[in-house]
Amino acid sequence: MNLTKTSKFIALILRHKPDTIGISLDEHGWADVHELIDGINETGKHHIDMRDLEEIVRMDEKQRYSFNEDKSHIRANQGHSIPVDVELKECIPPAVLYHGTGEKYVAAIDAQGLIPKSRLYVHMSADTDTARNVGSRHGKPVIYEIDCNSMLSDGYKFYLSENHVWLTKSVPACYLRKLS
Repeated sequence: MNLTKTSKFIALILRHKPDTIGISLDEHGWADVHELIDGINETGKHHIDMRDLEEIVRMDEKQRYSFNEDKSHIRANQGHSIPVDVELKECIPPAVLYHGTGEKYVAAIDAQGLIPKSRLYVHMSADTDTARNVGSRHGKPVIYEIDCNSMLSDGYKFYLSENHVWLTKSVPACYLRKLS
């Protein structure tokens, strides 16, 4: 069984389109595990059980998902395009964070800064290697350094997701420096 394809399907459901399998998420993005498994299996494209779901959560390199304490509910940790409150903790970031993108987006970013587009937040990383890997998914990678100290001084808020992705609502161009 290809758990990678199933994991991507789960990301689609939990981040963007729960109605794809006829389920709903609560206000914090949680889905009932049994409804998720049943809904996935009813599509006929994927077949999973609780053991498979636990394996997907455990093995996901990006740690996209979390279970609640008794594993009766699951949610995506970040990356939503639908309005949910994943109960992010406001945190003080390091002095600088990084954002990786593809070269084709540089002109737009230089003009308008980083905006979440279809997502709820801009995603940032604490190291350039992660940013480069993210940027590589979009073509030739370009890395931006973000002046978090200045943003904090100007009242911007930062959040740290369960899987250690830094998030903020937007990053105006004046806080960005292109590294590559």
